Amino acid sequence: MSAPVQAAYGYCEAVTGQQARNFAYGIRLLPAEKRQAMSALYAFSRRVDDIGDGDLAPETKHKRLESTRTVLDRIRDGAIDEDDTDPVAVALADAARRFPLPLGGLDELIDGVLMDVRGATYETWDDLKVYCRCVAGAIGRLSLGIFGTQPGAPGADRAAEYADTLGLALQLTNILRDVREDAGNGRTYLPADDLAKFGCSAGFHRSTPPAGADFAGLVHFEVRRARTLFAEGYRLLPMLDRRSGACVAAMAGIYRRLLDRIERDPEAVLRGRVSLPGHEKAYVAVRGLSGLDTRHVSRRTAGRRV
Repeated sequence: MSAPVQAAYGYCEAVTGQQARNFAYGIRLLPAEKRQAMSALYAFSRRVDDIGDGDLAPETKHKRLESTRTVLDRIRDGAIDEDDTDPVAVALADAARRFPLPLGGLDELIDGVLMDVRGATYETWDDLKVYCRCVAGAIGRLSLGIFGTQPGAPGADRAAEYADTLGLALQLTNILRDVREDAGNGRTYLPADDLAKFGCSAGFHRSTPPAGADFAGLVHFEVRRARTLFAEGYRLLPMLDRRSGACVAAMAGIYRRLLDRIERDPEAVLRGRVSLPGHEKAYVAVRGLSGLDTRHVSRRTAGRRV
């Protein structure tokens, strides 16, 4: 690897470590080449997200997102040189040469962030799934391009589907965790049908639920939906090599434990950001490395086949 490419990856790893602690914690379990590629993928995705979350006018955000899509086109066309001034583009271009990355997933991410810029809201879960597949399912499929599947793994033809579903589970967990923060930014992601069902259509602008709302009922309803998605997405684990499976199990395990905390105390998401202490993350990482989750899924899947 040339010095400019090494430096580009170093920049992406620094961005990942500073901006995405849960993600960075999980990818530490990967061998260097895969860890670097995942950092490049994260750094590009973070750039897209930061444009959408920034304070610029919507029309300016739209132009910058389309400019980012142009960079993606250059990566796709092999038009990024090692001495390009954009380290994220250099690193991602190298990763795309080393791994079969479905770069169209990053177009989907840009499309999803454009939904945010337009202030899209979602009437039903089917509507919200479209958004979640753009901003998270696509990242799951891109990550699978780096992880790869083990030769001869049963059901590997459905690996991309499971990676996509796991992305949906992570995104729904994020949406639950961030309902207060999103409300402060003028965004509502939970389906309007669900909000109406539980008397929460007034939104989440305070540290207490709307008057007369069954907020706990809403949260528990969405938690059950997320758990179903996790259970389906976890079927990916036995298809991965040990270290890739450990990485996925660690990242997903952190979010499943966040979901447990949210379920135990639904109103916590209105009071502040729910997070895990370091020792719990370490436990999840050890559990992933032990292969415990993979073995559990393998037994469950074998039982279904029988």
